[in-house]
Amino acid sequence: MKRVVITGATSMLGIALIKRLLNSNVEKVYAVVRTYNQQQRENKRSRIPIDSRVQLIECNMNDYGKLATLINEKCDVFYHMTWPRTATYEEDIEDILLKCDAIKCVAEAVNAAHILGCSKFIGAGSQSEYGVPSDGNYVSGMECRPIRMDGVAHLAAGQMAKLLAERLGMICVWMRIFSVYGIYDRNNSLISSTIENLIEGRHCAFTKAEQIWDYVHADDVAEAFYLVGEKVEKNIVYNIASGEKRPLKEYIETIRDVVSQKAELGFGEIEYPTNPIMEMSVDILDLVTDTGWTPQICFREGIEQIYKMRLLEGEMADAGKTGKTS
Repeated sequence: MKRVVITGATSMLGIALIKRLLNSNVEKVYAVVRTYNQQQRENKRSRIPIDSRVQLIECNMNDYGKLATLINEKCDVFYHMTWPRTATYEEDIEDILLKCDAIKCVAEAVNAAHILGCSKFIGAGSQSEYGVPSDGNYVSGMECRPIRMDGVAHLAAGQMAKLLAERLGMICVWMRIFSVYGIYDRNNSLISSTIENLIEGRHCAFTKAEQIWDYVHADDVAEAFYLVGEKVEKNIVYNIASGEKRPLKEYIETIRDVVSQKAELGFGEIEYPTNPIMEMSVDILDLVTDTGWTPQICFREGIEQIYKMRLLEGEMADAGKTGKTS
């Protein structure tokens, strides 16, 4: 890989992948970003490393049909990381229609990759494509039975990407990502909201947290995407998870131990949502065998990174307020 395109470049995974690519022999990274208002632009784009090899390309996801006209050279690999953020369990008609737009966006991204001369299209899928298997085992090649709209949309997008890429003579790799976390995670995720509440001294309420879960760090996911771009030369769907599972309660207690050891946690104060995933045992053997990838960041280390970042952000915010009032 010498020249790559990344959509969703300011996302948690987009930033992690850019950083990984800049530690390789890549010559150019075309980072596709949305056109935000001025404040959003500054907040989001400040995440992107300053490097002469990174070129920002402004293009909203609904305009990916024009994307190939904004890049003036042949590229090798196209990473598609864009996906709209909507509610996890509550999906109204507006959320559903937004997900339908995302399917169209994937088709346009594949076509743009073809026009740009890319040999490989790598898309970010989701565990939600599988649905909720009765035995909790997520095995490569198993039948997908999504139970939520985001799962339906991700599944449709991945299947369409594969068919279209094959028709256009490209390799398509679809990466089904399980419970990823990192320093740029969304604010309403369980990990982010728990850390924030503990920092602020607010009470944290949870379900009984009996689920058997698997969290994987964004930097490890980025490494997997990088290795797939370098090594994989076939159409395939991979699972991305740590491959280790623990009770969700233990993950939450680790967060508490890092952020506020004396805090009391309200387990059992919230009801489980409809059709919860109670066990997650993820088969990552195909990915490990084909690329040599193995996760490196343990959960506690990942939480310490996020906690330090949140403290630094708080200090900067306080300094900004002091500066304005002085």
